[in-house]
Amino acid sequence: MELTKFWVYFSAQPLFWIIVTLAVFMLAKKLNDWAKGSALLHPVLVAMAIIITLLMLTGTDYDAYFSGAQFIHFLLGPATVALAIPLFDHLSRIRRLFFPVLLACISGSVTAVITVVALGSVLGGSTEVLLSLAPKSVTSPIAIGIAEQIGGYPSLAAGLALITGVMGCLLAPLVFRLLNVKRQASQGFALGLAAHGFGTAYAMQLSTLTGAFAGLAMGLTGVLSSILVPFVVRLMGL
Repeated sequence: MELTKFWVYFSAQPLFWIIVTLAVFMLAKKLNDWAKGSALLHPVLVAMAIIITLLMLTGTDYDAYFSGAQFIHFLLGPATVALAIPLFDHLSRIRRLFFPVLLACISGSVTAVITVVALGSVLGGSTEVLLSLAPKSVTSPIAIGIAEQIGGYPSLAAGLALITGVMGCLLAPLVFRLLNVKRQASQGFALGLAAHGFGTAYAMQLSTLTGAFAGLAMGLTGVLSSILVPFVVRLMGL
């Protein structure tokens, strides 16, 4: 009984869920290192699965969890902005390719929205689910904001963005081999556009140039998607 009272009291404190989140992520990182960096055991994906399980087992709702872990959520923004460092290191090359990169980013962003919404419609997804799917190719903080703006479910949009990132990291090596994509800039840009933060982290492991173009694509896709996604979904009648 005393242990139950302690749990009820401690789990209601904001500091508790911050500690749990950090501890679970450290465990997930160890598992990923043991698996030699496999995207199937990506630290974010594993940590998310463990925390969801904990919330279900303890009967804790998401709002109670988020009230404690929201400081970590706040840090997503500064972490994204920090990607400007490798961009600055390769600024001259990025300037030369800016317009082709911009055109490719616009095409990729629009294609990502149209294909996922069309496929979701064919499979019978509700309007809210389709609107949550639309921003799946941008990093989680931006996907959450877009979903809130267009009427989707922010939490679902964040989860779908994470799944998209994992799938992008898993499929990228195969796609690059099949299409004979060997240029580091092209690989990085594709990873950043299709797999946002996950792809950028993976690209950083390949080289700083690959990481720089991945960061550029992720940033441009986020900005363009915040403008294009509401426009595209309206054109599609949602």
